[in-house]
Amino acid sequence: MNEMRKPLIAVPIGDPAGVGPEITVKAAASGKVSAAADCVIVGDKAVMENAIRITGVDLSIHVIRGPEEGDYREGVLNLIDLDNIDQGAFAFGRVSKMCGRAAYEYIAKCIELANAGKADAVATTPINKESLRAGGIPYIGHTEIFGALTDTKDPLTMFETNGMRVFFLTRHVSLREMLDMITKERIKDYVKRCLEALRKLGVSEGIMAVAGLNPHSGEHGLFGWEEVNEIIPAVEELKAEGFPVAGPVGADSVFHQAATGKYNSVLSLYHDQGHIAAKTLDFEKTIAVTNGMPILRTSVDHGTAFDIAGKGIASEVSMTEAVLLAAKYAPYFKGAKDGR
Repeated sequence: MNEMRKPLIAVPIGDPAGVGPEITVKAAASGKVSAAADCVIVGDKAVMENAIRITGVDLSIHVIRGPEEGDYREGVLNLIDLDNIDQGAFAFGRVSKMCGRAAYEYIAKCIELANAGKADAVATTPINKESLRAGGIPYIGHTEIFGALTDTKDPLTMFETNGMRVFFLTRHVSLREMLDMITKERIKDYVKRCLEALRKLGVSEGIMAVAGLNPHSGEHGLFGWEEVNEIIPAVEELKAEGFPVAGPVGADSVFHQAATGKYNSVLSLYHDQGHIAAKTLDFEKTIAVTNGMPILRTSVDHGTAFDIAGKGIASEVSMTEAVLLAAKYAPYFKGAKDGR
């Protein structure tokens, strides 16, 4: 691949019944995106023609078989057409086995391109879990699909919002289950993996903060013992081993401190702790980065928005940011993968 060219980002259009096609064409028409990256869209031609009509963007579709056939001039949408949507059976805003299977096929094709080195990263659009299930897809969401198709057992999720980076020790479990997962060994393992993921993204300077769990990080056992028994020992052992980590830092201040540059990242201990912080800082520009895989993936962090699909009013800000972030990190990720 030509080292002087812009990063090439593969974009699956997501669930065709949602806003994915609309935000894809809006982002593709953005001068910001075309200046930063070359994009290959994987989807259905009829769906994309309809998205262009609905949104009124000035794009022409160029159907290709692979990135090497792309025409990367501004105003051209390079599309790998999987031709897998029956327009006679299609409807916006509905759970559909046809759309669920199609969404999976778009993702799988993009992963195939990235695995083969034909794309530098994948920037994903929203899919619907019910539609995936209806379509017989044995994965609940993007992370599971990427894990399976890249042979990655436990991908790491990172949010980036206006430069603030947040990792998650636990995610889709109840708060009661989460408490049992706050262990010294799990924290040590995650910090090491997160720091390695940052290195692959070109972030080698600065300190990672581990968020506190209880109010005021427990106040030496006054408000809970997780900090005393698990979190503090983990951080102290990591420091002794030479890892740049601090904590526990009270969750009411650590995200602000990271956003203003004191820390290069935060390890959030549970789902909402980090999600609330990132999305309050800037909801539309909260972008998910999946680390720990042999390929780089970024994603919007919103859903299919079935209620407004087909109306042309969905904001493309998050999609634009997802592509820009993929383009930002792709050269570092490729260098790390190549041993540079």
